Amino acid sequence: MAKNDNKTAVVVRELLEGPINDLGYEVWDVEFVKEGSEWFLRITIDREDGIDIDDCEKVHRAIDPLLDDADPIETAYHLEVSSPGLERTIRTKEHFIKSVGEKVLVKLYAPRNGLRQFEGILDVSEDGEKIYISVNGEKYEFDRAAISKANTVFDFD
Repeated sequence: MAKNDNKTAVVVRELLEGPINDLGYEVWDVEFVKEGSEWFLRITIDREDGIDIDDCEKVHRAIDPLLDDADPIETAYHLEVSSPGLERTIRTKEHFIKSVGEKVLVKLYAPRNGLRQFEGILDVSEDGEKIYISVNGEKYEFDRAAISKANTVFDFD
């Protein structure tokens, strides 16, 4: 089971977001998680025309010395830079807002009408707190806090 250190992720995001933006990329997510006995700092980057391995390597090389100089993490960790992928995880209010109009799969903490997951087209309230999923012409409304997991769904057809 992974243990997440959100405070460290926030500090690292504040440190790296400007330099990563200056390189032409957007920070999609920052996670600092412990898996087994190892800690991982995962920086997920994006840009409009997509991300490839060269982009990840470029950002990794640019931020590694910044992390060494600032030294915001006291423990040993592995640095990973990646793209959010085709079926990206949606965790934050900003993720939901950026994913409006996309097909998503939303899983709830507690069932609604006997269902625990909904797949459909995403819409979001202006403040990002209400989530709307259109499924076959029917619109469902959820509080963002009721969602345990959400991700975009890529149609491979």
